[in-house]
Amino acid sequence: MSKNLFTNIELAGHKLSNRMVMAPMTRNRAPDNIANAMMAEHYAQRAGAGLIITEGTQVSEQAVGYPATPGIYNQQQAKGWKLATDAVHAKDGRIFAQLWHCGRISHPDFHDGELPVAPSAIAAAGDAFTFEGLKPFVEPRALETPEIPGIVEQYRHAAACADQAGFDGVEIHAANGYLIDQFIRDGSNQRTDQYGGSLENRTRLLLEIVTTVGNEIGFDKVGVRISPVNAFNDISDSDPQATFNHVAASLSGRGLAYLHVVEVDMTGQSDPDFDVSQLRASFDGRYIANGGYDRDRAEQVIASKAADMVAFGIPFLANPDLPERFRIDAPLNEADQTTFYGGNEHGYTDYPALGAD
Repeated sequence: MSKNLFTNIELAGHKLSNRMVMAPMTRNRAPDNIANAMMAEHYAQRAGAGLIITEGTQVSEQAVGYPATPGIYNQQQAKGWKLATDAVHAKDGRIFAQLWHCGRISHPDFHDGELPVAPSAIAAAGDAFTFEGLKPFVEPRALETPEIPGIVEQYRHAAACADQAGFDGVEIHAANGYLIDQFIRDGSNQRTDQYGGSLENRTRLLLEIVTTVGNEIGFDKVGVRISPVNAFNDISDSDPQATFNHVAASLSGRGLAYLHVVEVDMTGQSDPDFDVSQLRASFDGRYIANGGYDRDRAEQVIASKAADMVAFGIPFLANPDLPERFRIDAPLNEADQTTFYGGNEHGYTDYPALGAD
């Protein structure tokens, strides 16, 4: 029987019933960028998690980078998301919205022909997923310095909309090669103003966003996600250990809800040259570990105090009652990868719970 995963923990003013986090997972089931009743059912089914973090949720029209992904920047979107927060709260669950700006990981098709924005005019290798299929990433437009306060404002406004929609908090998505990560990493940020060059400058946008969002909804309701060893979306850094140690240390002393660290790359592999324990030591708040954990590894990492909580992705996707399965060591449903992105209820709300006929 699992023990450590099922101890209580305080987060954002709430006592969570367990230390299992449902990781954010893009599912492309939000036509017109609006959350809907099907999504509310999906999240409510998984309300047994200590904390749910939603799929990436755009902070503005400019932030869009994929088809049928939800936003949280207007009243209609907030109303759509309230279906989910109400449904999760009705089952005594807690849910954070992940705030997302794709930056250069987008395409003019999403922006009426306009270029996506980025810290520097450097195209990512690879292809964008558009409504017409895969298209090569384009060279983005480098943001002008006077535009950057507007990016920060997008996050503040989105956080206010999330608060209005009933979310218990927000996670700032600074991982996986999206806009904030593009600013942090020197492979994608070649700016010469106060947002480029030194570590202090490259982390400035993240810290300004965290400060503004924290002032809007409360710092204890703000988490941050980073992915120091993940090269997804053609992201790179010349010294990721120094870079992300600095990020973790800079986020300390703010009373944040947590630091959520993707400890592996997209293939599930860790980097033997990167010491994630340094991030844990550099940050003074809750640490969420993420990276292919199973029940036994999660138990061990909690017991050793190397993490406070553990995030699970695909296991939660396929097992709406994952905490109960872990609690009694029941077998897990197998995930159907053909239904991960787009579609309808199949592979989304129809995974059986224990005891279902």
